[in-house]
Amino acid sequence: MKPVLPLVAGMMLAALSSLPAQAGLFSSSEVDAEKQAVQLARETVNGEYQLLTVQELKQWMDEKKPLLIVDTMPFADSYKKQHIPGAVNMAFPMSDMNVWDKATMGATTQADFLRLLGTDKARTLVFYCGFVKCARSHNAALWAKKLGYQHVYRLPGGITAWKEAGYPLEKGGTAAPTGTAQSDAAKGATCTQGC
Repeated sequence: MKPVLPLVAGMMLAALSSLPAQAGLFSSSEVDAEKQAVQLARETVNGEYQLLTVQELKQWMDEKKPLLIVDTMPFADSYKKQHIPGAVNMAFPMSDMNVWDKATMGATTQADFLRLLGTDKARTLVFYCGFVKCARSHNAALWAKKLGYQHVYRLPGGITAWKEAGYPLEKGGTAAPTGTAQSDAAKGATCTQGC
């Protein structure tokens, strides 16, 4: 009877050590998750905006809540290939953007951003990028708050969480205009699919 205990213990140890790293045992995945969570919390506090889940955004869209959804990823590499239905595009950098200048935003000016967002500072704005670790949506939300918009949300899981939830996607579209009149979505038109 006694020889069975070491055999069972050995089999359990072998089974536990063969679990995938995603199980969180004997791996650094929890350290990575903690690092991302703390970074997201710090960005949110610094930006003074709110967070939103993909389920909450989908509910708002289904309820036809008036809002503007902004995809902050590069047009050709991302937005044109797939985006949340009704989203408009204006790319932001991945690194922290404390100053708005040509080095960070190229030809896109604050005036272009204001035209995209519209004049209603109480309008609900939702910014997203690729995934939690991506700071593009943080930069856009931060600047919307700096420019006086009151109801600013960041969708931290971005397009990746949206796809994983099985929600619909759109393809195509046009790049955000610079130095031109604003689109209907930017003017504050009531959207049927989230704008």
